[in-house]
Amino acid sequence: MPFAVSIIIVNHNAGPLLTTCVEAVVHQVQQIVIVDNASTDASLENLMDCFSTDNYLQLIRLDQNLGFAAGCNIGLETVTTPYVLFLNPDCILAPDSLQDLLYVLESNPQAGMVGGQLINSDGTEQGGGRRTIPTPWRSFVRTFGLYRLEKFSPGLFLDFHLHRQPLPKEPVEVEAISGALMLVRREAINDVGNWDENYFLHCEDLDWCMRFRQKGWRIIFVPEVQVLHHQGACSRARPIFVAWHKHKGMLYFYKKFFRKQYPNVLMWIVILGVWLRFGVIAVFHAIRYIYQLLFPKSCK
Repeated sequence: MPFAVSIIIVNHNAGPLLTTCVEAVVHQVQQIVIVDNASTDASLENLMDCFSTDNYLQLIRLDQNLGFAAGCNIGLETVTTPYVLFLNPDCILAPDSLQDLLYVLESNPQAGMVGGQLINSDGTEQGGGRRTIPTPWRSFVRTFGLYRLEKFSPGLFLDFHLHRQPLPKEPVEVEAISGALMLVRREAINDVGNWDENYFLHCEDLDWCMRFRQKGWRIIFVPEVQVLHHQGACSRARPIFVAWHKHKGMLYFYKKFFRKQYPNVLMWIVILGVWLRFGVIAVFHAIRYIYQLLFPKSCK
């Protein structure tokens, strides 16, 4: 019997991974909503070859790419179930994953959302599944590799990605999980509000986690739930575009939540550092692209 869960998948050029993602969950839930952000690949055609748009599968085609947060909100308008799973099209759930996540959420009335362990194809844990909130200082620590000093001063040099920490043996409360896999209580959404559409790509999940905690809702990481995540499958073709929106989102996040906590001078230093970091990344990708054009046979 399907769980009282609706799944919202925001797709943009995920290719065959979208079909694989849906195949893994189609018989476990009451409804799957695909919000397509103006894909130009064959991901939707591949999906329709395997599934028809039945009662459990709804397809919303957008004529322009509105971003991840806007896509999630559009999907939310169509669902009425008490639980909503936000799932990236490059995530593959194991058969019991949703059941385990739902059990933890239902067992913790103050929990607003739960997430699992995002893993790479080699079985290693990715960094985004369990996190602390990336304050400007924590971001500085991560950017410049100062997290290597954590053993000397854990409180000062904590990396906001917690995958280097020992894996907990049971569900544990964290400050943030990844928007790639979020099972959320609808009651909590009604209390906190929808996703902030000022973000186009990246940091919108951190924003939501921040707002959930401000409203008193707990965020739970479930270590026994392992979900294969083909990270970056929807954005790999446009690295500079993605980096631009990621850094822009970071600055909006900092200004929204930390402007009053940090002196103006320090905030300007943070802003400068963010854009310098973007510049380095953009130059790297530009040089790599030109090199691939000049020497295509040497690039694997």
